[in-house]
Amino acid sequence: MELDEADGDRPPPSSPTGRVPQWVLDDAARRALPPVPPPARRPGRRRRALGFLAVTLVLVLAAGVLLGPHLVPWTTVAGAASPAGPAPVAGSPESSPSVPEPVQAPDHPSPGHEASRQPLGHPPPVPAGGGPHAFLDLQADGVTPVSYDPCRPVHYVIHADGEPAGGEAVIRAAVARVSEVTGLTFVYDGGTDEASTLDRAIFQPERYGDRWAPVLFSWESDVANPHLAGEIVGEGGSTAVSIGGGPEVFVTGTVSLDAGQFPQILHRRNGTAIARAIVMHELGHLVGLDHVDDDRELMYPTSQGDVLDFAAGDLTGLAALGTGYCVPQL
Repeated sequence: MELDEADGDRPPPSSPTGRVPQWVLDDAARRALPPVPPPARRPGRRRRALGFLAVTLVLVLAAGVLLGPHLVPWTTVAGAASPAGPAPVAGSPESSPSVPEPVQAPDHPSPGHEASRQPLGHPPPVPAGGGPHAFLDLQADGVTPVSYDPCRPVHYVIHADGEPAGGEAVIRAAVARVSEVTGLTFVYDGGTDEASTLDRAIFQPERYGDRWAPVLFSWESDVANPHLAGEIVGEGGSTAVSIGGGPEVFVTGTVSLDAGQFPQILHRRNGTAIARAIVMHELGHLVGLDHVDDDRELMYPTSQGDVLDFAAGDLTGLAALGTGYCVPQL
């Protein structure tokens, strides 16, 4: 989406108090859930990382991270067998054929859905000298960031209830920019009836078929999503899984946007560019970026509205996130 050059060249307007509108993104404490005992076969990990965004009356924004690692069972669990006992007497109720316990459905799709033998795209060269950037989570080597699989597309859907005018265009423009700078291929699957981003199952075969659930964008109220109460205007993050001690890979995620606050943002001067930058910041969290301490970067915790696109450090980190592991076994 093109930015208005005239608006982009002018400083942001002052608030009624005479202060320039400022965004503030505030990290939340990381929390770890207790681990689930590992399954008998194909042990895996699941990790969810979330970033938060907030606004005040002058568009004060806040973001944070929640991490909750726990193990993912990878094998179908059969119903428990009945304990052995005395042989039943013919004609007794016990001699009637018993109804077998239902087999629990798998909690993961068949492996390799849409997996290619090579990355579907490549990030552009990073700016000379790079810049400050940080990652939400790292692999076991302590260096390589956790990221999406570049050898398969990242599908996404939008729950449009409560969407403000121009909201879908803002989301799709932000996604296109993140795709451009990471080399990741994003595929828009259209609308969905999946309304809530809370406690979301990452595998929903009855709704999305035999694949990981697509990334969900949802316009929510603070009633539907208490995380958006008060100053919070949005949250975003992804869930990673691994098998057999292999690398962690993000397989899906969510971006929740405040349906009550975004109309006010979009109606401001240069509001479309501001809204796009907010969604881009959340998408930065979605693909694995954390905050930095350089106010020239879009992932800096606060902004005066003069940074509306990814800067050198952001681009350096996003390029690394576009060259992650290909894991067709997932």
